[in-house]
Amino acid sequence: MPDLTRIRHVVLDMDGTIYKGTRLFDSTLPFLERLRRCGIGYTFLTNNTSRSKSDYVQKLRGFGIKCDKQQIYTPADSTIVYLHEHHPAARSIAVLGTPSLCAQFEAAGFTVTWDAPQAVVVGFDTGLTYEHLCRTAYWISQGLPFIATHPDLVCPTDEPTVLVDCGSICAALSAATGRQPVVLGKPDPSILLDLCRSVGLAPNQVAMVGDRIYTDIAMARAAGTLSVLVLTGEATAQEAAAMPQPADLVLADIGLLGELLAPVEVNG
Repeated sequence: MPDLTRIRHVVLDMDGTIYKGTRLFDSTLPFLERLRRCGIGYTFLTNNTSRSKSDYVQKLRGFGIKCDKQQIYTPADSTIVYLHEHHPAARSIAVLGTPSLCAQFEAAGFTVTWDAPQAVVVGFDTGLTYEHLCRTAYWISQGLPFIATHPDLVCPTDEPTVLVDCGSICAALSAATGRQPVVLGKPDPSILLDLCRSVGLAPNQVAMVGDRIYTDIAMARAAGTLSVLVLTGEATAQEAAAMPQPADLVLADIGLLGELLAPVEVNG
């Protein structure tokens, strides 16, 4: 059992961890209340770039979860930082994504256009059209910077369908162009390390909680935070047991983490 008394902030994946699709897990609200009583902060971190921060705030509030945009992190944040640091001259970009994602880039000062862009960004486009897919492939084939917001192949859902996500869309684009994207989002540790800095804590004072081994847990391990795998989403108990480098904690749901964090309340 890892020492949990040092944990002062919890980073929570969303879909598969605190809810699935449109269903909030029974343990979520009691868990967040436990964190508040313990004096532990929390932030929501998702790989899903189909929604803006404002959209996520509205969705969470619809579940009865109080939060603001400062508590929401998505790979769009790390993509904006990446563009500023590695392609500072790229002010116009082609974005294969939802209107919400495009709006976030525009709010950050970029011009979103299909006419002579300087870089290509691919996200989770739930309104994907063949025309835009082909146009994106064209600009990638011209040698422009090709950036994927995250690697997820599918998005979790409680509906009888498969939600084809950014990684699968990029696989089609790579097959068509022969080029591979720079992939951001989980499991790249930069967004989690940025988050640690923003709350003024060392990585070993932060717990990352998620349901995916190859994104949430891999990122936590790379960043040096506590890794907590919950079995309410993608990963199964069998997959967790077979991990060559196991998570620090494997729990049935986040409610059990709340019970383990009880000593923090006593110790302040």
